[in-house]
Amino acid sequence: MSDTHTTQTETVDLDACGPEFTENPYPLYAALRERGPVHRVRSEGMEMWLITGAEEARAALADPRFGKDWRRLDLWHGEPAGSSPIFTNLLEMDPPQHTRLRKLVAREFTGRRVEGLRPRVEAMAHDLLDAMLAAPDGRADLVDAFAFPLPMTVICELLGVPEPARAAFRVWTAEMVEPSGPEADKAAVTGITQALADLVAAKRGAPGDDLLSALVRTHDEDGDRLSGDELLGMAWLLIIAGHETTVNLITTAVRQLLLHPGQLAAVRADFGLLDNVVEEVLRHDGPVENATFRYTTEPVTVAGTTIPEGRIVLVGLASADRDPGRWPEADRFDIHRDTRGHLAFGHGIHYCLGAPLARLEARIALRALLERCPRLALDADPRELHWIRGTLIRGTRTLPVRFRP
Repeated sequence: MSDTHTTQTETVDLDACGPEFTENPYPLYAALRERGPVHRVRSEGMEMWLITGAEEARAALADPRFGKDWRRLDLWHGEPAGSSPIFTNLLEMDPPQHTRLRKLVAREFTGRRVEGLRPRVEAMAHDLLDAMLAAPDGRADLVDAFAFPLPMTVICELLGVPEPARAAFRVWTAEMVEPSGPEADKAAVTGITQALADLVAAKRGAPGDDLLSALVRTHDEDGDRLSGDELLGMAWLLIIAGHETTVNLITTAVRQLLLHPGQLAAVRADFGLLDNVVEEVLRHDGPVENATFRYTTEPVTVAGTTIPEGRIVLVGLASADRDPGRWPEADRFDIHRDTRGHLAFGHGIHYCLGAPLARLEARIALRALLERCPRLALDADPRELHWIRGTLIRGTRTLPVRFRP
């Protein structure tokens, strides 16, 4: 932070950058970093500020002057922000509400509990590969056949979402991540809100051995419990964050390894490198391009630039993790580098609760896939993949592969 107060006047229109930016935003982020770590931008039709430098991003993620309860701002298609109870969740809260809610749910995400899921995740991965490898032409869309259903099934089983409801959840969450239009987006919010309300009601009436039932029952030593809206918000956050990011983590890891055959050969020779693979993918091309919206609760000066009060702020995780001031040869994919300190899961009080589960699923998925598909190869021009639009989630909706010559 600096005491020199300046204000940047030029606005960079990210919306006008086109599909080239969606496919590869890193050259633009590099150009912005060279000019400074803070910039006014237009994204999703809104004016906001983007923090691009590694040091500044880390500081901003832990700075309480960047608020998260954006229901105070009008960002929801002209309706009061947070009008659906699913937005009563950890990502949209500040202390003390955030502190209270995280305390109530964190006990369900300990490393020991996550590790206990390993046998079931491994079984799911191999079941999915059995089906994929049965394709007579030796080809598949890896996202549809493997990278999507694995984390989606894991999180739905964990929460106790019944099998018939899972297809609808897939449609709704995909629409919310990459909206096709305001009306479809609102319809997805309405649909998933009602479905989750029905699910919570069912768990109250007939609790099972699942996470959502545990959250319905949970209370602290003073008897504090999650409210109805908080249960809906937590269930929604677990579903969308519990699968969407992991889908893209797995998909990107496979794509990067196939594009770097020397490093793929090293992993095949030593599966102990899988931890390195996962962490380098998170740093180099992680599934969350920018952290979810923050806003300034007062004027905040970052590296000499003052962001006025009440402004939307994006913390650029993808840009920060390619900052050459922090990562030598940052644009190079290198599974042998020291990746400690990357920001792919955030930093500070909003650090991702599900990070251990995402890492576990990615490691299991990659090992199973590489063990069982020794001839795995891309089956499409990487330049023609369907990239997810927007500046929140980064990845491709498809990844055509072949696994037999």
